[in-house]
Amino acid sequence: MSALRAVTRAELTKITTLRAGWLVLGAILALQVLVEAQVVGLTADAVAKITPDGTIEIFLGRPEPARAALLEFIRASSLQMSVFLPVLAAVIAGQEFRGGQLRASLLAVPRRGRLLAAKLVAAAGYLTLAAVLIAAISTGFSHLGVREWDPGLPVSGDALLGQAGFILYAVLLGVSTYAIAVIARSTLAAIGVSLALITVTMTQVLAGAPGLDALFPVSAGRNLLLNPETSDLTSGPGQAVLVLVGWAVVTSLLAGLTLVQRDAR
Repeated sequence: MSALRAVTRAELTKITTLRAGWLVLGAILALQVLVEAQVVGLTADAVAKITPDGTIEIFLGRPEPARAALLEFIRASSLQMSVFLPVLAAVIAGQEFRGGQLRASLLAVPRRGRLLAAKLVAAAGYLTLAAVLIAAISTGFSHLGVREWDPGLPVSGDALLGQAGFILYAVLLGVSTYAIAVIARSTLAAIGVSLALITVTMTQVLAGAPGLDALFPVSAGRNLLLNPETSDLTSGPGQAVLVLVGWAVVTSLLAGLTLVQRDAR
């Protein structure tokens, strides 16, 4: 265990000293701030028009119970940025396949299973930081939008539970992408696969096959975080978690097999 901890610490150091990773993360957070700054005024206007019976129209023509709608809006604010996290995961994974770094890593840690486990744990830690920052930004802007009605809502137990679900989803999605990058030994290939998976969900090409759609990771994220009463979902949150864990486990196992069977390059 101490050996794994030492290797994980070394891998985390490698990730945190990777300039490209911080640039991608900075770009994601900057984009989120830009988007949230555009929306916060609209949210405040909708909150100001909450009816005496507690109904809000965040989206024109769709009245909803205010508390439930705003809690979902907070989760959705974080969820929308998750589509960029696979890029971050692919970038931090791809560092090993440039300049013979993988060969150097294997010389330092000959046990490939231990090396991959350390890489995945380190990547999960970094992705957790990214997800927490995204959740913090959405929470902060949500506070600005609802402070005249219920300033404590964004940090209520229900809101924090929703953000915890987002962090779980974001980390599992990122770990899956990281593993795909290890399998393909290519940052671009991992990004391409992730874009394809995201496109399947966003274009609703499997709308006629909800059982199949539910098996895709971004669909699982929607199923985990959004309200089935107002969103067209394809499974419940329990199945969504199983799907996300399944993607992370299967891709990690395939990455391990790939790392064991291939020569270091």
